[in-house]
Amino acid sequence: MSAIINNHEVYNYYLSTYAPTAGNSRYDSHKKSELKNVYSRIVNSSKDAPLYKIPSGSEVTKFAIDLKENARQTQNLVSSLQSDGDDIENVFHRKIATSSNEEAVAVEYMAASDTSGTTGFSLGVKDLARPQINRGNFLPANGHSLKEGAHVFDLDTTQNSYEFQFNVGAHDTNRDIQQRISRLINTSNLGLSARVLDRGDGQSALEISSKHTGLAQGEDYLFDIHTDNAPDELNILGINNVAQEASNSTFTLNGREHHSQSNNFTINRAFDITLHAPTPDEEPAQIGFKEKAEAMADSIYDLVNAFNGFVTIGRQYAASHHNSQLIGEMGRLYRSMRDDLASVGVVSNEDQTLDLDREQIASAVTSEDSKSAFGILNRFKNAVSRQANKTAIDPLNYVDKVPITYKNPGKGLVAPYATSRYAGLLIDQTL
Repeated sequence: MSAIINNHEVYNYYLSTYAPTAGNSRYDSHKKSELKNVYSRIVNSSKDAPLYKIPSGSEVTKFAIDLKENARQTQNLVSSLQSDGDDIENVFHRKIATSSNEEAVAVEYMAASDTSGTTGFSLGVKDLARPQINRGNFLPANGHSLKEGAHVFDLDTTQNSYEFQFNVGAHDTNRDIQQRISRLINTSNLGLSARVLDRGDGQSALEISSKHTGLAQGEDYLFDIHTDNAPDELNILGINNVAQEASNSTFTLNGREHHSQSNNFTINRAFDITLHAPTPDEEPAQIGFKEKAEAMADSIYDLVNAFNGFVTIGRQYAASHHNSQLIGEMGRLYRSMRDDLASVGVVSNEDQTLDLDREQIASAVTSEDSKSAFGILNRFKNAVSRQANKTAIDPLNYVDKVPITYKNPGKGLVAPYATSRYAGLLIDQTL
């Protein structure tokens, strides 16, 4: 399929909606075999697919990103539920860590061996680790503040030095130049991200952030921008101005102060800690373990929420486009298991979302017939996983579209990158 997606809208919507809370999950890293499997599924989905015309607009962009992010989070959830094997029953026998203040300190128990003697601890957060942020000057977005011609600036990181060159044409606006430099940085794989900020008064600025946080001993910066060739242009852009210096996190572990370059670290090779916010004075988060039934109920609650995420996104799109394909698929998934799910406490609401009776599911997984309950939960997990994998490959399968031409059956041209343009979404076609 083919269409033009406004990549500026895509990038800004993703950054403002998902990037601040996305975090890093160990399930976002994949083996070569897993990536090859994804590629094969993209090939198969595009092999005989017609060429479609897809309407442009922010609603399509947001719908596709919402679908992909919900699919990614669901895939990570399913991976966590079957990290000890495909059977969800393993969650019941697994130690699962808990934090008394999840908004400030998130924890995951990582140990695979028997650690029956492992006890909890207290963790207080004083300061989070921060990235370095350089924020340029706000310039008239449609103005022409830079001289026409080729300009060069140097960018030093803690590992290497790079030279960037950008051209200013006679008709290029300040925003054009800011977007051009932003693309150069975002596609250079330097551990930096750049975006153009709109202040709302017709002025824009370029902001550059490090993806890493903190400073190692002896380091003064994570990146430095300078030039000997065009200092006036660099000063006009202002991207050499440090708005926020990188800093390390400061936290207490059972009362003793520690520091880390990152907000994510491990303790005793068993607890994976992620700091989200400072804890109140004299109220450190208490890290311990969940009861088995509570841990299972929490896991199924997350799975139900993943299902509800697809329903909610589908309903929002259907309300304005009268396209209920995604809603229909989720409805058929539930109806195929309705009676079984009800027996373990998963029931449907009037708006087609699901609800969970925590006491009933705790009773089901601790009863004499727990094997049957785990079998039902496994089938539900696998069904939700299949839905997530399907929508992740081609989220635009669920939008309104008009077929333009059909491929010759059996002799269709394989076009995996046509599909991946929408699966990836952040491909910039103007580079």
